[in-house]
Parts: sequence; structure tokens; C-alpha cells
Amino acid sequence: MWIVRLALRRPYTFVVLALLIAVLGIVSVVSMPIDIFPAINLPVVNVIWNYSGLSPTEMQDRIVTTSERAFTTTVSGIEHIESVSLRGVAVTRLYFHPGVPIEAVPAINIPVVNVIWNYSGLSPTEMQDRIVTTSERAFTTTVSGIEHIESVSLRGVAVTRLYFHPGVPIEAAIAQVNAQAQQIVRALPPGIFPPLIIQYNAASVPVVLASLSSDVLPEQQLNDFGNNFIRTQLVTVPGAAVPLPYGGKVRVVNVDIDPDALYARGLSPQDVSNAILTQNVILPAGTAKIGTREYDVATNSSPEVLNDLNKIPIRYLNGSLLSVGDVAFVHDGFNPQTNLVRRDGRHSALLPILSNGSASTLSVVSGARQLMPKILAGLPPSLKVDFLFDQSLFVRAAIMGVVREGAIAAALTGLMILLFLGSWRSTLIVITSIPLSILTSIIMLKILHQSLNVMTLGGMALAVGILVDDATVEIENNHRQLELGKPLRQAILDGAAEVATPAFVATLSICIVFVPILFLGGVGGALFAPLAMSVVFAMLASYFLSRTLVPTMVLYLLAPEARARESREAAHDTAKRRSLFGRISDGFEAGFRNLTDRYEGVLDWALAHTRTVIAIFLVFAGLSLFLYPFVGRDFFPTVDAGQLRLHARAPAGTRIEETERYFQQVEDYIRQVIPARELAAIIDNIGVPNSINLALSDSVTVGPADGEILVSLNTPHAPTAGYLKRLRDELPKRFPDMEFFAQPADIVSQILNFGLPAPIDIQVTGPLADSEKNY
Repeated sequence: MWIVRLALRRPYTFVVLALLIAVLGIVSVVSMPIDIFPAINLPVVNVIWNYSGLSPTEMQDRIVTTSERAFTTTVSGIEHIESVSLRGVAVTRLYFHPGVPIEAVPAINIPVVNVIWNYSGLSPTEMQDRIVTTSERAFTTTVSGIEHIESVSLRGVAVTRLYFHPGVPIEAAIAQVNAQAQQIVRALPPGIFPPLIIQYNAASVPVVLASLSSDVLPEQQLNDFGNNFIRTQLVTVPGAAVPLPYGGKVRVVNVDIDPDALYARGLSPQDVSNAILTQNVILPAGTAKIGTREYDVATNSSPEVLNDLNKIPIRYLNGSLLSVGDVAFVHDGFNPQTNLVRRDGRHSALLPILSNGSASTLSVVSGARQLMPKILAGLPPSLKVDFLFDQSLFVRAAIMGVVREGAIAAALTGLMILLFLGSWRSTLIVITSIPLSILTSIIMLKILHQSLNVMTLGGMALAVGILVDDATVEIENNHRQLELGKPLRQAILDGAAEVATPAFVATLSICIVFVPILFLGGVGGALFAPLAMSVVFAMLASYFLSRTLVPTMVLYLLAPEARARESREAAHDTAKRRSLFGRISDGFEAGFRNLTDRYEGVLDWALAHTRTVIAIFLVFAGLSLFLYPFVGRDFFPTVDAGQLRLHARAPAGTRIEETERYFQQVEDYIRQVIPARELAAIIDNIGVPNSINLALSDSVTVGPADGEILVSLNTPHAPTAGYLKRLRDELPKRFPDMEFFAQPADIVSQILNFGLPAPIDIQVTGPLADSEKNY
């Protein structure tokens, strides 16, 4: 109605708006592309491989399979992969998919690029001096927008993290880093390969761990199945990122040389290596056309069976052919183990599943659980896969907790309205506006690409008590107009007209309180801006509904009450009993009036003794200041997710097999501290993992002498903080030659640490590296 009155008062404004719509419409029609169908954006990337003359089978086995496994390691968002292998050419199609995020906290986008250098056997000092320092200086020369650089150098691997300022286009940054990395390779030690460059979101943490174990299979097969079969299929879960497996033994072909047999024939290990390299090669021979048919020609240049490598000839010696098997033994083996995983005292492998932010934690974990039976159907039945440290349980509990509290608040609000108004119809009208306002806020958050998380849902729960104000004021004023004897329709119009402007001003006054939050920058803005948006959208929706839906519902739902009131007034029947809710409201109103009378007495006394009241207030305010030092201060409330994460370090230089013995002793003591009924699993992750895993985690493991101990508790359990405090106090006393410190285990703390192993990061700088280490 008000918009009609506005149009009549300002006709030229709406005429201009109509003309503007017409002009913009004509411009849009002229400028828009014309086609038979709308644009269909299918996120697909084609990778084309060419190797002239190579058969389709060789293209698949030697090129396509290797590339597919590599893509699933660092490329996120893959829905599935399709490949076609032909003679001399192969096409691999990577299909991607979008997702809808539902998280514990809002998405925190920290632009970080990881540069991973590998040079087998080079010491950490040499990695730093000859590779990392050179690359860092080169990146600061041509790559723009760098906030700071951090690097970690280990034996044979170095990870450089480039942190960029907020707002820097990460795609352009990756392109600049990649171009510069290709250039500086020439200035680095000979034989080094270009680095692996991947984007890293410091807010991405493992949402669940897949533990691989078997009573029959050796460790190298656990690693092989996890890397080449399970991981490559898990990455097809929307929003999942799956790095390489922790633990197990990397499966390789070993050549064990017999030194006595080798030197007796006057040969060196290099002769064996050259023989294998020169006679185990890929030689594409093309095709042969015979008659009406065309055949692929395969050369016998690479053995198809592992044992045939023993038959590769080395040279003629004393009139006989000397083969590899005469001086060595080729067999299925593994690399020297640098990373070891134990689950409850038994060796296993561990696949971390991360959420890359394009889908919710709940959907990633649910998708992985649903897909796993299909994956295991094609693997040996002795292989067991268990999901541990499931963060979706915590996320679901956090979300449901907020939803539950919001529902309780809505129910209590409805109860108070029912007590004051005494009409279930009026209460229903007011309560209806709450879910509709919240749903409207969710729609707007979806349009703005926000997620459902503790902050957005917390904002909605915070607004529940405020959302009913507009509808309550509208309903109460309609009741007042009806009491004046006006017809229902006229009472609705007059009641709405009286409160429209005050209600609009009150709504804007509440919304404007949250507007400055939208201008916060950094992590604070990422966390609290969604909360502000959820409140503002819900409040605006509440006002709109109070002006549209509420009057409509009043017209239809309160009509029986209005007719009953008119009949009582016409019959002058003041003794007619009201409804049950009306009688309850009358009793509540009488009690409330009594409370109001008593409050007036207290207020009269307070106004008569102002000095005494002010003195009492100051005393309470002063006493509360003494409590301030005892109140904890943190960026975010602590949560008890039933998980512990300890980092343990044995004496420097301890080999990984001996470190395992140390960890076994620590694990035994943990089982003494935590009762068996509360203990779900203990996982030891010892030693340095693959370089990609280093880049995608907050691990501070630097060698075979240290690692992490992950402890998962059953529900119910005693407070996790109590167990952690006891372990931090007792472990250094029990194991004086080891070092211990705790790391965040729950998803919220890990995200809010932004990729760092601890909330506080202390950097010691100076001109001499040795002096800083000693410090």
C-alpha cells in the first residue's frame, strides 16, 4: 500500500525508472550474444601427449598411467579422468566439479604458493646455500605482491613458501613463480629438475585420515595400494585433496650387486647400470603393412617380466655371454625407509584427506566413506582401511549445537509471545517469520558464495530474539487497533502505517552496528564479516516480512478472533470465558503486573538513595576487575574435539628404527595415562615424509629422529586438556633424553594457525646462521 501511495506522490520518479528499464533492456538485447542454447561451461582440461611410433599399449602404460597419477597428486577438484591412447598420441581429459561449502569456520583465503625442490642426497645446508637462497633472491626480483618468504631445507628436499598480500591474484602469482623457476634452474647444481609449484591454502587441514593395514601384505604393498589405487580414486570426491601416503615403503626395483662376482670378472657397478639403461629402453617402431592389414611393430627392447631383467646381457667375457643375473640379483624391493607410520603398535600406511574449500568437510568425508567400498572391491581382501580422526564429527556437532541453541531460542521467544498476547494464532504468525528470515539470509549468503559455519549460524542464532521484534510490534499494534473497535482490514492498515517508520528506523539502527565489521581486513574480516552479513540479511528480511506476510496472515488467521470479539461486544457478554491461552495470558499478566509494582518500589528506593546505588555499582565493578587476570584470552574459544597431537624428538642423529623404539615406550606410557575405554587409536608418524606432504601440512619433522603422536579418544571421555597437561608435565620426566611439545589437533585450531605449527611463531634472525641456531 505504501508503495502505491509513494508512486502517486512521485509519479515522475517512476516514469524515469520505467524509461531507464526500457533503455537498459534495449542495450542488453543488442549487446547480448545470440545462440541456440545458453553457454554451457564444462570444466574440462585436455592434456595431449605425443611420442611418434609408440604403440597404444605403450602410450597407456608408460605415459598416460604415470601422468594420471601425477595429476591426482597436486591438481584439486578433479571429478574424474578419461584417457584415450592411440598410436603415438594420447589424450587425457580431466573433468572438474564445483561444490557447496559447509564448514566449521568461514573460508580464510591466504594466498600462498609452495615451491618444492628435490635433489637426492644433498645435505640440508647445501640445499639452503645452493638452491633455496638463490631461488628466494630470484623470486623477490620478478614476482610481485610477496608479503614474506619461508623456507625449510632438509636432506634432498627444500620447500619454499611464498606468502602474498591479500587480494593478489594467485593465478598470476603462480605464473610468475613458474616462469622464474624455469630460468634459475640453469644457475643451480647440475642435474636438478624444475621445482614442483602448487598452490597452498593455509586453512586447509586434514578432515579425516585413512589408515591402511594388513596382516598379510608387506609395507611396500600398503604404500603402493595407497598411492596408485586408493588415492587416485579418492581425489574424485568433490572438494577432496589427497597427498601421497605417509608410512609404508616406496616400492621400487632393486638390483643387489654381488661385489665378489663383479670384481672377479673385472666389472664395476657402472657396467651393470649401463647395461640395464641401454637395454631397457623404449624404442617405438611404428607399424608394418602386410597385405590388407596394418600391424603394430613391437621391439623386444624392454622386459615385460621383472625376472627378465636378470637376463639382460652385459658383455661377452671369455667366449661366454655375461648377464646381469651372474653378478647381481634384480627383485621387487623398496627404497630406504625415511617415514614410518604405526597404528596401535603395528606398521601401516596413512592417507590424509584434505578439503580444498570447494566443498564442505561433511560432504568430503561422506563422499570418501561412500566411495571406499567400491575401491576396496578391486583390491586384496586382506587390505583393511579405517577412517580415523574424523573432523566431520566435530563440524557436525558444532553446527548442530548452534542450530539447537537457535531452535531453543526461537521456542522460548514463541513461549514469551504466547504468554503476553494470549493468542496461539498471533504466536504462530510471529514464529513463522523467524525461519523465513533465516532462510532468506541463507539464500543471500549462498549468492555471495559464503558457507554455513559456526560464525554464520551463530549470527542467525544471535538474531533470533531480534527477528520477532518487527512482527511482534506489528501484531500488538493490530490488536490495539482492534480493541478500538475498528474492522480487521482497517485495523491492519492503520496498525501497519503507524509502526512502519519506527520499525524501519529500529531495524536500520541494529543493522548499522554490524556494518563496520564488513570493512575489517585480514583474518578478523574473514571470520566476522559472514556473521555480520547473516545478521543484517535476516534483519532486513524480517522487516520485509512484517510489512507483507504478517499483515496477510493476520487478515486470515485473526478473523475468527475478531468475529468472536465482535459477537461478545454485540451481546454485551463480559462474563463469557476466554480460551485456555487467553486465561493463561490473563494469569501471567496479573503476575507480571504484580512484579512491575514491586519493581516500581525498588526503583523509588534507588532514586531516593542515588549515592548508595552508585557506591554499590562501583564496588561490584571494582571487584570484577580483579577477576580479569583469571579470565583466559584467546583469538577463538578452545574446543574439546577428543584429539591429542604431540610432537616427540629423540636425540639428534637417531636412526628411524631406533626412533620407533622410543615412540613405542612413549606410546606405552600414554596408555597408562589414558584409560583403555577412552582410547580409540594411537598413530605414530615418524620421520620425514614426501616433499609434497611437507608442503601441504604444518609438520615440523626435520629428520628420522622425530615425529608426531596422534591420539584419538572415544566418546565420552575426560577433558582432553587434562590429559594433555599431564602428558606435558610427565613425559619430559619419564624420557629426559627426548623433547616434547603439543600441536593443535582439532580442525578449528589448525585453521586459525594458518599453516603454522603453533599459534606463536618466533623468528630469530642475524648475520651468522650458527649463532642463531645456538641461541
